[in-house]
Amino acid sequence: MKLTGINQITLRVNDVRVAEDFYIGVLGLNVEYRAGANISYLRVNSDMIVLVKAETPGVPEARDIRVDHFGFRLSSDAEVDEAAEYLDAQGVHLITKPAQRREGRAFFVMDPDGNLIEFYSMKSRELDASNKDIDSSFPDEFAADTRKKMAEGGSAKKTRRSRK
Repeated sequence: MKLTGINQITLRVNDVRVAEDFYIGVLGLNVEYRAGANISYLRVNSDMIVLVKAETPGVPEARDIRVDHFGFRLSSDAEVDEAAEYLDAQGVHLITKPAQRREGRAFFVMDPDGNLIEFYSMKSRELDASNKDIDSSFPDEFAADTRKKMAEGGSAKKTRRSRK
């Protein structure tokens, strides 16, 4: 598997528009795409930050980690499929199988600590918005059940992460 970079970091935020004000207005990122009022894709060069409205509100003083998932970029759709086969053969838990998404092919895995990781191929920006084969589901739709099963399965408890 030849990773070409980190595709994106997805952050859970209380208010997408307030977060946009910071990332666009202060840091200078550009809006790539908005998926309704609850998801915003922001880009700086080839890197992307995705803002998603959190299901539960967070407070700045909380020690809760608010990163939803991060994604590794691969060169082609074929490499995405090969990576899924390789990771599956290594015993890595695949949350989803490879599927066409908005800008390429992707799948999700979970690391031993329950962190969600996406493997993704990037395509041209000239996208056909009417493509009915695109998977528009979100990683949490898949990860919630897996995280619940991991918790019920008696696996070792995760240690609490801190920002010391």
